[in-house]
Amino acid sequence: MNQIKKNYLYNVTYQILSLLVPLVTIPYVSRVLGANGVGIYSYTYSIAYYFVLFTQLGIENYGNRTIAKTRNNKKEMSKEFLSIVSIQMFLSVVMAILYLIYCLFISNNDRTISLLQTIYIVSAGINISWFFFGLEKFKITVIRNALVKLLSLLLILLFVKNETDVWIYTLILALSSLISQLYLIPYLRKEIVLVRFTFNDIKKQIRPILILFIPILSISLYKIMDKIMLGIITTVSDVGYYEQAEKIINVPITIISALGTVMLPQASNLIAINQIHKVKEYIYKSFEFIMFLAFPMVFGLITISDEFVPLFLGDSFIQSANIIKYLSITILIISFANVIRKQFLIPMEYDKIFVLSVSLGAVMNLVLNFILIPCLKSDGAAIATIVAELTVMVIQVLSVRKELDFKRVFNSTKRFVLYSMFMFIMVSLLDFLSLSNFVNVLLKAIIGVIIYSLLNLKYIFKILHIKTKGGVKNV
Repeated sequence: MNQIKKNYLYNVTYQILSLLVPLVTIPYVSRVLGANGVGIYSYTYSIAYYFVLFTQLGIENYGNRTIAKTRNNKKEMSKEFLSIVSIQMFLSVVMAILYLIYCLFISNNDRTISLLQTIYIVSAGINISWFFFGLEKFKITVIRNALVKLLSLLLILLFVKNETDVWIYTLILALSSLISQLYLIPYLRKEIVLVRFTFNDIKKQIRPILILFIPILSISLYKIMDKIMLGIITTVSDVGYYEQAEKIINVPITIISALGTVMLPQASNLIAINQIHKVKEYIYKSFEFIMFLAFPMVFGLITISDEFVPLFLGDSFIQSANIIKYLSITILIISFANVIRKQFLIPMEYDKIFVLSVSLGAVMNLVLNFILIPCLKSDGAAIATIVAELTVMVIQVLSVRKELDFKRVFNSTKRFVLYSMFMFIMVSLLDFLSLSNFVNVLLKAIIGVIIYSLLNLKYIFKILHIKTKGGVKNV
């Protein structure tokens, strides 16, 4: 379990660093580029992202699982890796060509920005993070992101100076993605051996990759398509409001979901050696830990969003506050479903359940987007996302309810929602005082953390392996 904790910390660091540049630069970029500039970047990236999806298909989850299952046999693992990465690189070339055709002959607005997004597609073709995740070697990716992300942060602050610099902002982020993928390639020499593989080796990978691609494509409908639809139905400024709100929400979601990335190869390996009972015990511990984090994050964001948005993003993004309140609910929903998906459905190869749940969620989101966006704009997109994520979670819970004891999960986590609600009520009392936005947010954060930590002291001691005897703690 100690190794799992280390890997979780590594992956949390990896995910945080992946978000570090946009998080640190959100206040700067929001003020320099404005809602229109942010919207242009978000809209063009959203379109390019679909070509990235077809480059990677379901390789991230499938490759992770496959490497985890074969890592004890280096020759077999190498053959699996080479055959999977061959598919990925081939698709990258095809998608890059198709995207260039789109840019040159279909895209009318912001063509320069769209062309720069081609770099993302190229970087997707050489993205081998899934290989190192399957080996449970997260430290390498942490070092990579630390170097590349900090460099891109510096470049943004140095060269993005006004609203006409959207192309510079796009170029820096796209190149940072490419460089971060190139960084990992030299490490392959120590992990794989060159072995012969045939077309049949490649062919056998295609079906499971395509099966796992369906849910990824479906998820993109309510992660990316909402911004595309906002850009078409409303304005790029509305896309900007939604984009910045989503970036803020993605920080806690990323931190919590990092556990799923760590546990997927662990669970896959345990299932391969028929240790399913251990997988379930890890799942129950994961639910408890994730709900411990998720509930206070949801209530915390709701209570500070009105003061935090003008302070952090600027007054021009005040509309993002309501979007954050709506989307904060998805922190809980996504975190809960992520445990089921990453630690049970994918390792157990229950791919049909995974596909069905996210496909129905995507349909629900698409329908609600058409209904809600014209009248509620970005708020409507947020509501549609909540319903879609809830649909996915409910279907997955119902599908595995006979194999996982959700009554046990509820009993072990119900205290966290009660403690979070108490924290929310106490920090909300600060709203009756005439405080500046900065002081209000700071006090709410400090008091909220203290109250929640004191209420959960016993559980925190348990996580840290601190035993209490007679009121005295012993490490």
